[in-house]
Amino acid sequence: MVGTIGTGVARCGLAAVLFGATTPLAAELAGETSAPVLAGLLYVGAAVAVAPVVARQGLDPLAIRRGGSRLLAAVVAGGLLGPVLLVAGLDRTPAATASLLLNLELVATTVLAAVFFHEHVGRRVASGTALVVVAGAALAWVGAPELRVGALLVVAACVCWGVDNCVTADLDQISPAAITLVKGVVAGGTNLVLGLALGGSVPSGWGLPAALVIGMLGFGASITLWVRGARDLGAARGQLVFSTAPFVGVAVAWGVLGDRVRPVEVVALVLAAVGVTRVVGSDHAHDHVHHPVEHDHEHRHDDGHHDHVHPDLPPDVTHAHRHGHGALVHAHPHVPDLHHRHEH
Repeated sequence: MVGTIGTGVARCGLAAVLFGATTPLAAELAGETSAPVLAGLLYVGAAVAVAPVVARQGLDPLAIRRGGSRLLAAVVAGGLLGPVLLVAGLDRTPAATASLLLNLELVATTVLAAVFFHEHVGRRVASGTALVVVAGAALAWVGAPELRVGALLVVAACVCWGVDNCVTADLDQISPAAITLVKGVVAGGTNLVLGLALGGSVPSGWGLPAALVIGMLGFGASITLWVRGARDLGAARGQLVFSTAPFVGVAVAWGVLGDRVRPVEVVALVLAAVGVTRVVGSDHAHDHVHHPVEHDHEHRHDDGHHDHVHPDLPPDVTHAHRHGHGALVHAHPHVPDLHHRHEH
């Protein structure tokens, strides 16, 4: 279990670096085209990034049908609405402020995971989330009316991605790369066509390849890594780790793009950083029941939950295939990964 948690943290952390570093760069492109066009290009880039992986793995039509309703919710909330709201907000908000506001995705994910998906949160995660709320509120309500509108658009994007996070973290029938590909093709294509039909234009010069590369790294690779990590940690904890993304974005905005350092951003950064560190040690132990289940996800055979046999495969090798679990009752430290989504 310790190894699984460490792997999940590493995956969500790398996803955060990729997304955080590209957000200020996407903000630089926001003024060159409409929000739907840029959002579409970003997600088309995401699809391009994962297409070779999905081509090697293949798509299981039965798995798509079984997880179709949840995948549709993730595509609409996280792929269609979220990017458009973000790009619209980036056009009205300083890059550093927008990067810090993205921490509110953590709040939305934690609340939704606890209330609607019955994921265990605990005092450490709850207190860390509360600190991020304070940091986000300080940014959203300080400044000119135009800044407040931009901040609220970014907050709305965070709520959409909170829904997306909770759904995809529990979507164990479809591979993370396939989820990203469907989002990229369906949501990206829809936004791009809609944006062009409404009079938007494709960015000129280096704008087009830049948008696609940002989408490949900040959305394609980042989304895939986050989904894999959240399956190890649960949606709320995975998002807490991912909340380091705005810190990377602020560093890029201040150090590379030359944005002015505003005192309120420094205060918000410190509050959010303290909140994120509260996730450390948030695992817990108690007697719990595993009901029979059949699913498909990455696993290894030395984690105490996967006891089916592969004669030619060492127990510490990570692999993925459809497999089943029988009923089991035991106690050990755990977080709300794919096998521990029980209620408390």
